[in-house]
Amino acid sequence: MNGEPAMMRSNGHRIERIPPILDVNAGPMIAARGIVKTYDTGTSRVEALRGVDFMVARGEMVAVMGPSGCGKTTLLNCLSGLDGIDGGEVWLEGRDIAKLSDRRRTAMRAMRMGFIFQTYNLLPVLSAVENIELPLLVAGVRQKAARSRALSALDRVGLLEWAGHRPAELSGGQRQRVTIARALVNEPAIVWADEPTGALDSTTATDILHLLRKLNAQAGLTLGMVTHDPGVGEACDRIVHMRDGLIVEEERPEMASARQLTTQVMGMAIGND
Repeated sequence: MNGEPAMMRSNGHRIERIPPILDVNAGPMIAARGIVKTYDTGTSRVEALRGVDFMVARGEMVAVMGPSGCGKTTLLNCLSGLDGIDGGEVWLEGRDIAKLSDRRRTAMRAMRMGFIFQTYNLLPVLSAVENIELPLLVAGVRQKAARSRALSALDRVGLLEWAGHRPAELSGGQRQRVTIARALVNEPAIVWADEPTGALDSTTATDILHLLRKLNAQAGLTLGMVTHDPGVGEACDRIVHMRDGLIVEEERPEMASARQLTTQVMGMAIGND
């Protein structure tokens, strides 16, 4: 690599790739074994997941890719506890969430997971900071503390001066930054993203990818993404390919030795941001 920072192409634009901080000795953040998920359509049974094994290490950024209907969104929903499973295990930080009651699984999602959606899912009548603090208020955090944490999250994504603006007053990229801030506000163990750049133009998508990569490098953010975009996959540490409810291939866009450049590249990226 000749001492130069690693680069990555996304939608025709180039972004700096910042190697992640991986805590490889601490075990996986999430691990799934033999996940089975079926749907009954009334006339037939569809096997959406057929014994899937999947793992995300702490501080890793993983993309799940595949054609429509391959099971990748179902996998995300099962790993996050949004959907139940018909067989297998899903372990988050050493707990089998598949065995938790609905109430406890909901609480774990609220406390230990963050979500980034393609369509933002922001309440139009609330300002940016109000959208971000809402999940904290629902979880019982006091108003003053919730507002402080929401403003801090906005600052992390570079939107502090837009705190009082409603979604209709923000661009698509700004709305997605608000969504990212909301996902980070509870300091989650892992953030799940479903097509996080799908509704964005190529330039804005590159900006969002760069932001996610920088958050990953600076704070060791663990991120699992579902995407159709090869550029998004190339910005991750690992790409998992799915087809017909199975993982059929895994690849790493760069050699693991690139992580030796972490300090150098982070300094350059932050200095030039």
